[in-house]
Amino acid sequence: MALISKSTIAEVNTRLDAVSVVGDYVRLEQKSGRWWGRCPFHGGGQEKTPSFKVDPDLKMYHCFGCSKGGSVVSFIMEMDKLTYPQAIKNLANKMGIEIIYEDNGSNAEEEKDDTFKAELFELYKRLTVTFQHFLFENQGAAALNYIKNRGISDEMIKHFNLGFSPVNRDFLHNFLKQKGYSNDFLEKSGLFSSKYQKIPLFSGRLMFPITDRQGRIVAFGGRALQTDNNAPKYINSPETEIYKKGQTLFAIDNAKTLMRQDKTVYLAEGYMDVIALHQAGVTNSVAPLGTAFTDEQALWLRRWADKVVLILDNDEAGQKAALKAILTCRKNSISCQVTDIKTGLKNENENADNKNFKDPADILKEFGPQILKKILKFTINDFEYFILRGKEQFAGTGNINKAAESVYPYLDALDSEIDRSDYLTRIADIFKIERNAVQNEFFKWRQNNYRSSYVRPAGQQSSQNLKESDFNASDFSGGTQETFVVRANTELNLLTNIALNTELYPEFRSLVEIKDFDDRAAKEIFISLEECYKYDESGIDSLLPRIKDEKLKNFILKRGASGEFKGEPRKFMEDGIKLIKVKQHKKRLTEINGLMRESERNPENTENIDELLSEKILIDEQIRKLEGR
Repeated sequence: MALISKSTIAEVNTRLDAVSVVGDYVRLEQKSGRWWGRCPFHGGGQEKTPSFKVDPDLKMYHCFGCSKGGSVVSFIMEMDKLTYPQAIKNLANKMGIEIIYEDNGSNAEEEKDDTFKAELFELYKRLTVTFQHFLFENQGAAALNYIKNRGISDEMIKHFNLGFSPVNRDFLHNFLKQKGYSNDFLEKSGLFSSKYQKIPLFSGRLMFPITDRQGRIVAFGGRALQTDNNAPKYINSPETEIYKKGQTLFAIDNAKTLMRQDKTVYLAEGYMDVIALHQAGVTNSVAPLGTAFTDEQALWLRRWADKVVLILDNDEAGQKAALKAILTCRKNSISCQVTDIKTGLKNENENADNKNFKDPADILKEFGPQILKKILKFTINDFEYFILRGKEQFAGTGNINKAAESVYPYLDALDSEIDRSDYLTRIADIFKIERNAVQNEFFKWRQNNYRSSYVRPAGQQSSQNLKESDFNASDFSGGTQETFVVRANTELNLLTNIALNTELYPEFRSLVEIKDFDDRAAKEIFISLEECYKYDESGIDSLLPRIKDEKLKNFILKRGASGEFKGEPRKFMEDGIKLIKVKQHKKRLTEINGLMRESERNPENTENIDELLSEKILIDEQIRKLEGR
């Protein structure tokens, strides 16, 4: 297997922007010059207080809650489940860095996989242009009329790259074969039936390109224009090498910027609803991809937003979807509100009183983008929505207990016992039931439902319960076969500084030797740094794998995250070396004094005493110089 060249790795590490890279996965905020976020590795990104820190200078991350940490490259490896070469290649591709292999070699297997993905990206990009072309041809007239009749502007049609797939089912396979694509490639492309490999999934449909977080087209959604042949109204691409449904949402690449600014995301039901919202200027709007809103999608949104505002269809199906989406949000510690379309329309347009407009696309068509944007101000919180639905379903029948029970899934999804207790009281007040009775019934309900709504992963510790001693540097101990204590001291601090600033090591090794150090943890870092030096490797990514003791790794990462070695690392090195040399000199003085006392007992050793005295005077002078006296 060919290795990626050191020059490529060095260029990636030099050019990568730590905050930008990590910010694609975790919403970061700058506080006191440092970047903080909620740790994605423990608690599912649900911490109340951010404990995850990114250092843009050292290009490292560290969580003070779970002690997870490392370089930005190792972060990408962990988040995307990649090998080190794969992570380097992904980052290099994003930054436009040419990947060079050692000895002009190549990795045939990985290159084949990368080539397939690149060709698939390119195919979807080209097909999008082709479908766009057909939309404005005669055969796409019905699709274009449908879009126009829904009130969608020409600007939005182009912005979302809407298109039309030809009715002729033989066209796509023949067209792509003429372009040189193989049968094997097309079979894996996600464009054709798994049973009938020449039959396209999309024919005679309005096409919605689906993009990933980087804005690359990875899939399609297709809406049927005629539904009299029992064909499904919508069809969506299957998962492929470049498309995983749980890792994206419709319009996520367009929504990210405003989502980060406002910390709010609007979740609609379908493609047309999202396009309508974007046309109204609500560009932090997204939609699931032909499925219910999932936990994985909620966790992605949680990285950029604190609040989800649901704007789902105002019919029975939409209301049920809203209840499920609320639970998904609450299970993942996202606050949630529901747009009250009816109230919003009544307040913003008196002509809407007796009409039922069920979704954003309907409202855009009838009233225009300004009214659509204004009604988003009319929301109710998620708890009130559950209460309202409970009253509508059961309170009218006199079954108050059932009405109260309909809210129990919401209570179950909360991750705060304080909030749960408060809402139990409110349920009792609203339905005029004794609080103890509501509480007992809720506990029975939870027991019967096996706490199915939300279970905190086994062994997961809330960051609120962590004690300072859980990550106190003086309490670290090793985990290798030869266990040693990792305790902050002059030697370990000095080597930690070098570990975090490896460019200093060539100079450092010319000034000291490993025998100058007594601390075993410091020696392990020294040995690991020397190995990196001999193999012409640098950076925390090369160093940490060579350190066997996990507690020592965590110590380095925690001290790096503290920022104490960032200011003047060279001065810290120079001062540290002085202290080490003074310590060694004083150690030698102690030995000399012992030898001199022993020699004084033997009058014949006067010559030896003179030599020891001369060495003592020389060492005293060196100590005075080092200490600046």
